[in-house]
Amino acid sequence: MNNTEINGFLIDTFNQYDLPEGKREGTCPLCSSSRKPENKKKKCASYDWERGLGTCHNCNQSFQLHTYQRKGEKDKIYIMPEVQYIPVSTKVQDWFYSRGISQKTLDALKVSEGQEYMPQTNKKENAIHFNYYVGGELINIKYRDGRKNFKLYKGAEKVFYNIDNTIGHNDCVIVEGEMDALSLYEAGIPNAISVPNGATLNSNNLDYLDNCIDYFADKQKIIIAVDQDEPGLALQQELIRRLGAEICYVASFEDCKDANEYLLKHSANALVERIKQAKPVPLENVTTFNDIENEITDFVQNGFKKGYQVGLQNFDDIFSTYTGQFITVTGIPSSGKSDFVDQMVVGYNVNYQWKTAFASPENAPTFLHAHKIMRKVWQDMPRRSDIGGERWKQIANHVNDNFFFIDMERYTLESVLKKGAELVKRKGIKCLVIDPFNKIRDIDSKTEDVNRYTMEYLTKIEIFAKKYDVLVIIVAHPTKMYRDKDGNLEEPNMYNIKGGGEWYDASYHGLLVHRNYEEKTVKAKVLKVKFQNLGENGAEAHFRWEPKSGCFIPHEQIGVEEKMPWEAD
Repeated sequence: MNNTEINGFLIDTFNQYDLPEGKREGTCPLCSSSRKPENKKKKCASYDWERGLGTCHNCNQSFQLHTYQRKGEKDKIYIMPEVQYIPVSTKVQDWFYSRGISQKTLDALKVSEGQEYMPQTNKKENAIHFNYYVGGELINIKYRDGRKNFKLYKGAEKVFYNIDNTIGHNDCVIVEGEMDALSLYEAGIPNAISVPNGATLNSNNLDYLDNCIDYFADKQKIIIAVDQDEPGLALQQELIRRLGAEICYVASFEDCKDANEYLLKHSANALVERIKQAKPVPLENVTTFNDIENEITDFVQNGFKKGYQVGLQNFDDIFSTYTGQFITVTGIPSSGKSDFVDQMVVGYNVNYQWKTAFASPENAPTFLHAHKIMRKVWQDMPRRSDIGGERWKQIANHVNDNFFFIDMERYTLESVLKKGAELVKRKGIKCLVIDPFNKIRDIDSKTEDVNRYTMEYLTKIEIFAKKYDVLVIIVAHPTKMYRDKDGNLEEPNMYNIKGGGEWYDASYHGLLVHRNYEEKTVKAKVLKVKFQNLGENGAEAHFRWEPKSGCFIPHEQIGVEEKMPWEAD
């Protein structure tokens, strides 16, 4: 018996209920004290000391034998709520009872009540307190008043509700609200956790998952049981992407909206059976009509889905993309390829809140690359007087939370993709930049054939992009450059990259970034789009470069006198 840690979680208080240590059977700390006198000492519970879990066969509840310390360290400073536990009143207790939730469940999950200022009504209201504990410590509070207004504790860390009760379990259930977590606990599923802020159509920023990711490391099965409306399905998709389709299952509530409604309409036993009937995410590499019927229906009704755009109108008019694909960006040296790629990912962040990871050996040192990103986000050049100010802190926090720089002594394709997969899981990135490809070698490739090596390289990137639903942008230098009769460098194409035609054949999209010294402009030219609805082959968008922000401005919106990056002071 290990009395120091379980599944990597350090034990804070061993045997918190002072049960007979080492015994496999005994009384239940949750219900035995409330039973009839002749039954108080009956052995109604089983103890699993290795997993740190107890199960009562009388009240059908599970309980933790120990308390645990929080796993992992956080680099952000959050405000900790004060513990002010006030048991719910009879009136609130009756309301919960009408929703199928007993006092025993409210006590177990430490639901309380109290006065709280609600911005929706601009006054203090009597509110239910859903208390978020992690490692036995109060981390956050969700408030709900009688008008169904909600708020979280300002400045507190976002975490899953009831996350502590997943320790020791090989599985867990993720739901969309605290009432659903309470409903499942009531039905005898204690390892049900809730997202803190419901579901939205843009569910890419799951900061609570980032803060609790270590709790899923040992899970063999994760059941996602969220609302089946559009925001709920978006949340479901992102959770599957982040946690891994191979361990995710999906539960539905048939004619009911959520777990609480199902509990009321049917029964606790029926709710348990519904969770047990959760279906695995469809097998990888095997597709049936039923798997894609919704997509087919949507296509018949609405046609092609609109591609993602960067927010530069002239460029958006000629190019867009989907995730699960990769873009090859080429151009002669010092043409602004990397800078334009930075502009693209900042645009995706602004428009869709995508997070990006960079594997960019040529952008070293990292602080200068981060400074470039900061300027584009800021839309200005930060000055000395800005350091430490509110705007500085805001932009710095935004860059810190949305852009990640992979720093390695030796970059390899294998290590970059491995780190990219980790960043998908831990940070939710939607974009990976490889800049340039020739400095991130595929060391596992055994072939000396350039064309075959290139195809293997791009195939691995394609597999990664599809598996994690990520957009990959590859910067690739041409190896051959030709001059025209006047001595000017000709525009390269994808066949000028080492590996030749493999780049054109394998890439979903190809872009050329090329500068005109005489006109002091930069153009982005579409070399290839896989689907006609996403762009126009051969089309061009022209820009001038704004030196303070480092942003590309559509040609017609800026004066000729502005300096280009190679002329900047």
